[in-house]
Amino acid sequence: MKSSTETTKVLFDTSYILPTLGISVGATIEKNINTLTQIGIEVYYSRLSILESLWVAARTIKDGTFDPERFKLGLRSIIDGGRYKRVEEDSQIFTEALKLYSLGHKDMIDNILYASADRFNMQLLTSDRELEKFVLEKRLKNVLSIMPDEPP
Repeated sequence: MKSSTETTKVLFDTSYILPTLGISVGATIEKNINTLTQIGIEVYYSRLSILESLWVAARTIKDGTFDPERFKLGLRSIIDGGRYKRVEEDSQIFTEALKLYSLGHKDMIDNILYASADRFNMQLLTSDRELEKFVLEKRLKNVLSIMPDEPP
């Protein structure tokens, strides 16, 4: 049980990092982020989410919607701004991610984020229903905080 002074630690899935980088993911996710940050959670990110964000940014360059200045400012905000804290993956996390892969979940970034949240006693904020289904089917520890990516 958490004490009243203990802050909830939340690892943001990549989709929750993207708005800070100027990449639109929908109004609902952005509203979810605003709500959560107002209640005083401790926000974490993974360098692997930054890598995944670069892949998404590369797609937006191709479709002409990329804003390089906003991306650069957002990246500096995440990495250097102090609001987000970086999760430090270790060998145990990567080993666990590979185990999740062998159990059938083929998104390695998700596997690493899940393993990180589990290892460091955090919640993984995501809207990934496929990951949720996998965790429930395999009866894994549920460290997911599922928030809708669109209105119900």
